[in-house]
Amino acid sequence: MEVWPGAPYPLGTSYDGAGTNFAVYSELAEKVELCLFAEDGQETRVALPEVTAFVWHGYLPGLLPGQRYGFRVHGPYRPEDGHRCLPGKLLLDPYARAIEGKIDWRPELFSYSFDDPDGSINDGDSAPHMPRCVVTNPFFDWGHDRSPRTAWHDTIIYEVHVKGFTKLHPEIPAEMQGTYLGLAHPASISYLKRLGITAVELMPVHHFLHDHALIERGQRNYWGYNSIGYFAPHDEYSSRKNGEQIQEFKQMVKALHEADIEVILDVVYNHTAEGNHLGPTLCFRGLDNPSYYRLMGDEPRYYMDYTGCGNSLNMQTPHVLQLIMDSLRYWVLEMHVDGFRFDLASALARELHEVDRLSAFFDIIHQDPVLCQVKLIAEPWDVGEGGYQVGNFPPLWSEWNGRYRDCVRDFWRSQNQTLAEFASRFTGSSDLYESTGRRPYASINFVTCHDGFTLKDLVSYNEKHNEENGEGNRDGESDNRSWNCGVEGETEDQDILALRAQQQRNFLVTLFLSQGVPMLLAGDEIGRTQRGNNNSYCQDADISWMNWAAVDEELLEFTSKLISFQRRHPAFKKRKWFQGQSIRGTDLSDIGWFRPDGEKMTDDDWNTGYSKSIEVFINGEGIAAQDSRGRRILDDSFLIFLNAHFESVRFRVPEPLCTREWRKILNTAARPEWVRRQPPVKHHVNVASRSIVVLQHER
Repeated sequence: MEVWPGAPYPLGTSYDGAGTNFAVYSELAEKVELCLFAEDGQETRVALPEVTAFVWHGYLPGLLPGQRYGFRVHGPYRPEDGHRCLPGKLLLDPYARAIEGKIDWRPELFSYSFDDPDGSINDGDSAPHMPRCVVTNPFFDWGHDRSPRTAWHDTIIYEVHVKGFTKLHPEIPAEMQGTYLGLAHPASISYLKRLGITAVELMPVHHFLHDHALIERGQRNYWGYNSIGYFAPHDEYSSRKNGEQIQEFKQMVKALHEADIEVILDVVYNHTAEGNHLGPTLCFRGLDNPSYYRLMGDEPRYYMDYTGCGNSLNMQTPHVLQLIMDSLRYWVLEMHVDGFRFDLASALARELHEVDRLSAFFDIIHQDPVLCQVKLIAEPWDVGEGGYQVGNFPPLWSEWNGRYRDCVRDFWRSQNQTLAEFASRFTGSSDLYESTGRRPYASINFVTCHDGFTLKDLVSYNEKHNEENGEGNRDGESDNRSWNCGVEGETEDQDILALRAQQQRNFLVTLFLSQGVPMLLAGDEIGRTQRGNNNSYCQDADISWMNWAAVDEELLEFTSKLISFQRRHPAFKKRKWFQGQSIRGTDLSDIGWFRPDGEKMTDDDWNTGYSKSIEVFINGEGIAAQDSRGRRILDDSFLIFLNAHFESVRFRVPEPLCTREWRKILNTAARPEWVRRQPPVKHHVNVASRSIVVLQHER
């Protein structure tokens, strides 16, 4: 087979219309073979003829998209030194644009004998049991596609699983269910628009593998936090194969953009599917193990693990940084995505053992002209020492605010905490983000996410029920800060069901009226349950999928109205922090906090742990921001009465506000909750136990 020297850049495969260039990095390699596979699996090996700065490359004229391939690397195999090159192992291309096929968990995938891990080498051929990389066609008609570029303060995030959202949807054709095209279907987009979503945050769509242990138990890695291909859309979510999953993914993005919905990817750059020193040899390990992974300094046979998944990518090496940056830019420039949520982002910041918030990774992101313009969200923790870093990420970054989640859960289950903590979380967590020059939208507020209880389960279970996972209910978080309202799990008690529904509304109202960016877990708006399972990572089944046959229509309608209300009122989407300062010409500030008797909060009130009732005044004339045309932003004003106490409380309108005309617009304890126009509130409002009442003063 004819092969030309080709070029060392770009890495991966590049089809130019006449042939394909291949380029792969390995500093350890002594020889790199390109392996081409025919339809029947027959393998042809071609040695890459050139190496430039440790990049092995070659160009094959006439080689077309659809060709399946992999690599074999000849080099040192000395695990005690961290070197694990074995030519018997077929390796995936780290830059593969498409990967297809399932992994067959056979002993040939491993470099050792299961009976003697430290003994003789297992150099059996892994190719028959490996997925294949696919040469892809880069051409796609984007038409007039553009990013919606929704401002952070206008963003409503919907955390969603591609398969889980579409698998059971009755209006999506069977061949599209569970796929990218299913999410692009008019029925999906119509639903997202009805709900008021501005951005979907897709759970991992980088190509990932199903863990050996899960396959043996008859399960799968449903969540997908087990990446092996950082450029390839996961092929199981595509109705097309042979590399055309890229075209399908692009169709999905294009359709969502046409509906003004952004696409944010949940990305897992902190570890790979190869696991620890006893894991399989699939890609990075066989190419150049010490360059790609963090190894133990005194025992390089073993891996540093800040993720709980066996390994951590080596962010100290330039080519790993290049890999990640190339991947991020590829998804923005070629796939047109609008942002990223970084799983276990603290692990990416570790240059030594400590978390360095000014590490090379963040420096590079900030100076990159492409990536500094997209949405960047950190999951600000990992499993290593000092890994909980909420509030410590640099400017440009927003963060999943775990302290918001914990505080709001505790408030509505009447757990002792200070009202000062709640007030800080409700107003955007300035104590966490203001000192770094960030705005309220640095806080991604959430009550639930994929990891933990759904909203319905949060008010229905005190304990996790993960027996179906097959781990003896030992997996998953035990401290869920949940409250079952008096009965564990399913019940027919109408009083308890009514209280659970009310608590769900309380959580949603708190979420969408808080300053910051609200994130809604897909299915919470329809009452989705996982039957008390708070760790459904291995449940690729109806327990995890959206059940469109059991939609809580009242909750869906309530949530849609709530989001619409929030989007109409800039008072709940502030671009700058509350200052607590008087507004010129009045004796009112931009925000005011009061006790239920209408008196201003004192220091003692703020620090009283048992107090569960508070009212907040948000002044629509005190918004310290201008619109895109430089005009002052004005809005109606609001009084919000929050009562997490187990008895009803009589709230009083504060004296300075009594001259205004207040009308009740929302009551989470009433049916219907959204109140039609009523006579103005005079001085007092009775607020039922565990409920919220919102009053509005129209300008």
